[in-house]
Amino acid sequence: MRHRIASVVALLSFLVLFSPLRLIAAEKAKDDRVVKDGMMISLDYTLKGTDGKVIETSKGREPLKYLHGQKMMIPGLEKELTGMKVGGEKHVTIKPEDAYGAIDSKAFQEVPKEKIPVNGLKVGAILAAKSPEGRVIPMRIHEIKDKTVVMDMNHPLAGKTLVFDVKVVDIQPPPPPPSTPPAKSADPAKPAAPAKPVAPPQPAKPADPAKK
Repeated sequence: MRHRIASVVALLSFLVLFSPLRLIAAEKAKDDRVVKDGMMISLDYTLKGTDGKVIETSKGREPLKYLHGQKMMIPGLEKELTGMKVGGEKHVTIKPEDAYGAIDSKAFQEVPKEKIPVNGLKVGAILAAKSPEGRVIPMRIHEIKDKTVVMDMNHPLAGKTLVFDVKVVDIQPPPPPPSTPPAKSADPAKPAAPAKPVAPPQPAKPADPAKK
């Protein structure tokens, strides 16, 4: 009995000592995670223009989640985030060529004024059009002429230098790919219906004897 009690006490002492070690190891493993290709990143951010005005922020909302290295983020910011750890913060300035590109003069098109809804007919209004492939394309009214309207199809932030304040909230392995349902097996072929038996030929009637 005493031997059994001693064994239980020793086991409990081992668990008390071992459990914190496991927690510390788990926390250390989490801290060792860095932003790199293929990782799921949770990010708090505030985007400003060079004038200091806030353009967009995640404050008061859930952190932005994206898969690093999959072109889900503008290239300049993705490059700055690479190598950061959980809790890391950064203030970065991204030039237009590393953000949404320079303004493309070919992205301005004139359309007949009657094609534009009357309530949206003002400079700066954002309208949406659909491409032949069904993709939604945002367009901004750049200029209103007598009979036509000049539409700007550049990204609203094209040509602008962007200022980001970012904080890495979490880093997780990529989610597993969706499982593909097993292919439905083809129904077994039904056996062919048996052929109907052919009726035997009827014997020929004997010829009538010649009448005399």
